[in-house]
Amino acid sequence: MDRLLNGIKDFQLNYYKEEEESFKALAKGQSPEVLFFACSDSRVDPNMITQSKPGDLFIVRNVGSIVPDCGPHWKKSCTGAAIEFALQSLSVSDIVVCGHSDCGAMKALYQDPDSFKDSPNLKEWVDTAAHVKGLIDATNDKPTFKKLIEITTKEHILESLENLKSYPIIADAIKAGKLNLHGWYYDLGNGSVHIYNSKEDSFEQIAHHSNGEESFHTHSSETKERTCTHEA
Repeated sequence: MDRLLNGIKDFQLNYYKEEEESFKALAKGQSPEVLFFACSDSRVDPNMITQSKPGDLFIVRNVGSIVPDCGPHWKKSCTGAAIEFALQSLSVSDIVVCGHSDCGAMKALYQDPDSFKDSPNLKEWVDTAAHVKGLIDATNDKPTFKKLIEITTKEHILESLENLKSYPIIADAIKAGKLNLHGWYYDLGNGSVHIYNSKEDSFEQIAHHSNGEESFHTHSSETKERTCTHEA
C-alpha cells in the first residue's frame, strides 16, 4: 500500500500539474468514443495499450472480459447497464472486446469443477463462456495447452461480439450505421495487438504502414461460420 500512496503523491505533484487543464475540463463531463471491455487481469491496462488518456475510453473490466448475452438472467447485469449508459448517455461509436494471452478465466474452463468448491461465484461467471470450449472440443486439433488457451480466448472474443448483438440497443445502432464492433487479442509477452478481420476470419497484428496509418478492422454485423483456428 505504501507504494500506491506514494504514487498518489507523485500523481498530484507531477502528472496532475502537467495536465491540470485537461482534468478541469474532464471534471465537467466525459465524452469517450469507445466502450472498451477488458479483463480484470492486473497485467492488462487499456489506456497503456492504446496510449489513451483519461476520458478517452469508457471501460468495463471483469474476469475474462466476458460479455454475456442479453438473456433474462443478465438483464440487471453491470454489462447491460454499461452498454445502455455508453450508447444512450455517451453516444459511443465503437465497442472493443479485448482478450489477452495467458488468461486465467479461459484456463479455468479446462479446470476440474471440484477446484471451484470454494469459489461458486467464479465458477458461475466463468461458465458463461463455456460454450466456446464446446466449439473447440468439437475439432480434431490437439494443440499445446498454451495454444489451446490462445484459440479459446480468440473464439471467446468472437462469441462476445455476437453476444453484444443480442442487446437490442446495440443491434439497432449497428443497423443505423452508428456503431462498430471490434475484437482485439493482446499478447502480454510481446505487447502486440491482433485485430479480428471478419473478411479473412483471422486475427491480424496491427501494424504501421508506410503512410503512418494502422490496420483496423470492424467486426461484421453478419454471423459467419467459424472453424476455431484463428491464427494470428
